[in-house]
Amino acid sequence: MRNIVMLMTCLLAFCTFTFAQDAQREPSERAQERIQREVRHELLMLPYVTAFDYLAYNVNGYEVTLIGQVVRPTIKSDAENVVKHIEGVEKVNNQIEVLPPSPMDDRLRIRLFRAIYGYPALQKYELGVQKPIRIIVKGGHATLEGVVDSDTDKNLAGLRANTVSGIFSVTNNLRVAKS
Repeated sequence: MRNIVMLMTCLLAFCTFTFAQDAQREPSERAQERIQREVRHELLMLPYVTAFDYLAYNVNGYEVTLIGQVVRPTIKSDAENVVKHIEGVEKVNNQIEVLPPSPMDDRLRIRLFRAIYGYPALQKYELGVQKPIRIIVKGGHATLEGVVDSDTDKNLAGLRANTVSGIFSVTNNLRVAKS
């Protein structure tokens, strides 16, 4: 009887040790890629995200870090909620900044949108629902985020943004898509 108790105790300790090792294991490359695809998909499917919101993410193991700037606080909470329900995501670090409400910034956003997307050479970017050029305005300072097709388009968007009166500065963080 005593041997059976010892055997059961050893078996329980072994199972606990094995489970602890599995819990600390890093996800496979395939699992990490799946999480990245699903996070991207969920963020793209969020309603009410406009050209004035910028969302980005970083996946590290089972943890997802959300970054960016949004105009509405509900977008920040919605992004966190959809990501934390993805299978395999254990922790969400939400570092999305909610931009302060400002009528002046709202007017600048509209004027920047018209200056960039209304320019004939850049109108091709206005076609989709998700605008690839994101216009972030905070305190009169503008930042362009997103992806464009060429260096020419990147520079042109920056030049168009600099023509808007009332802007204190423009930071052009647009990236050129790899061909």
